[in-house]
Amino acid sequence: QVQLVESGGGLVQAGGSLRLSCAASGRTFSDYAMGWFRQAPGKEREFVGTISRSGGRTMYAASVKGRFTISRDNAKSTAYLQMNSLKPEDTAVYYCAAESSSYYSTPTREADFGSWGQGTQVTVSS
Repeated sequence: QVQLVESGGGLVQAGGSLRLSCAASGRTFSDYAMGWFRQAPGKEREFVGTISRSGGRTMYAASVKGRFTISRDNAKSTAYLQMNSLKPEDTAVYYCAAESSSYYSTPTREADFGSWGQGTQVTVSS
């Protein structure tokens, strides 16, 4: 399995921005579609977005579409989640995940992903 480490979380005011990074190791990064999920206190973990192996395809949850952007740099084995116009309801632990998939796949289900990072806390104050 690929190992994943998230970074970049922190405290930000509403309307601000953060960029999360997910560094991968142990396997060929470009063999994996990458997803981002989040879990708020007392809630189930939910899908945020996903990016295909090449980076050519992305999908987003309705709640973040237009505000969040997923990208990847296969040369650096790193995926990113750029979060703009943050809202207090975006407060959660954010996880990146990897799925060994077909080239154009954009998986969205938690069960699709076999490798997970440890999570990074994002707190948005009002």
